[in-house]
Amino acid sequence: MRRNLNLIANVAREADVEIILAFKAYALWKTFPIFREYIHATTASSLSEARLALEEFGSKAHTFSPAYTDDEIDEIARCSSHLQFNSLTQYARYHERVRKVNPTISYGLRVNPEYSEVGTDLYNPCAPGTRFGISADKMPEMLPDDIEGFHCHCHCESGADVFERTLKHIENKFSRWFPQLKWINFGGGHLMTRHDYDTLLLVDTLQKFHMRYPWLKVILEPGSAFAWQTGPLVSQVVDVVEDHGIKTAILNVSFTCHMPDCLEMPYNPVVRGSKYIEADDKSSPYIYRLGGNSCLSGDFMGYWKFDHALLVGENVIFEDMLHYTTVKTNMFNGISHPAIGLAKLDGTLEVLRKYGYEDYRDRMD
Repeated sequence: MRRNLNLIANVAREADVEIILAFKAYALWKTFPIFREYIHATTASSLSEARLALEEFGSKAHTFSPAYTDDEIDEIARCSSHLQFNSLTQYARYHERVRKVNPTISYGLRVNPEYSEVGTDLYNPCAPGTRFGISADKMPEMLPDDIEGFHCHCHCESGADVFERTLKHIENKFSRWFPQLKWINFGGGHLMTRHDYDTLLLVDTLQKFHMRYPWLKVILEPGSAFAWQTGPLVSQVVDVVEDHGIKTAILNVSFTCHMPDCLEMPYNPVVRGSKYIEADDKSSPYIYRLGGNSCLSGDFMGYWKFDHALLVGENVIFEDMLHYTTVKTNMFNGISHPAIGLAKLDGTLEVLRKYGYEDYRDRMD
């Protein structure tokens, strides 16, 4: 995590941009003292996240939501330094009210360049019919006087080359409004801590953008990049069952409860000491589906090849499971949640959180 934070801080310095943490991917607030050594702000998409920014991270949030509501907008305004509206109607409804609560807040509009290279529609914010942002043909020639920024999110775990191509579309669609702005937020999905990410290209692209628009402050708000490859999920085999020649190792964790992106995306996680294979591969007797411990019929994934027969009590370790999983878990079936631990530089392990019956019960109190 410190390596990730150091890389991100270096990119921010070299590119002269602000990079902030998106809670949508990572919100383990007991680690915020570490984050504050490297970054100074966060981004929120709800009242709870905005409060977390102010009360636990210690600074007001850059907040965006598809739709603010009457019962939450005042408190969101109190907790936010930047408020980005998804539509001109939301702006018209709330901008005066918000200003009364927080006179120093900076307003922005989310814009839609109608271009994204995200291949999975579930995660594509610019797909036709999207509910996110304002397209250029619906923008007024003159922005409202108190709009100071644009927010444009087009990526999902993308490379710098994707950002370079996407930026051309953003500029083509919206640069005529840039003289009216003070800042632009290029959203998340910039996976700059991935081993093959071209950080030099990212820095170069941002530096050239600054040369074209020197008055614009640039903000990036990745989430996954901060927690990339920082935490495995350690499970154990509790049983092995077989039907129609298919062996399933049932684990004490659940895909639907603890790793929902694996089913939603879908993507195949890396399992330590094994290899993901196609279902018709019969090259080994040690091929298993991995099954969760909920009663959802589809709570399984497969197939993985191991080099030995799996035994009850044996660890099955899912790599890189910290980003998104901890913020998207649920308690369907009352399934027990894994504890969260922090491995310190001195080799000790601090258990940050354990979950029990009360956590399940109190969700429905």
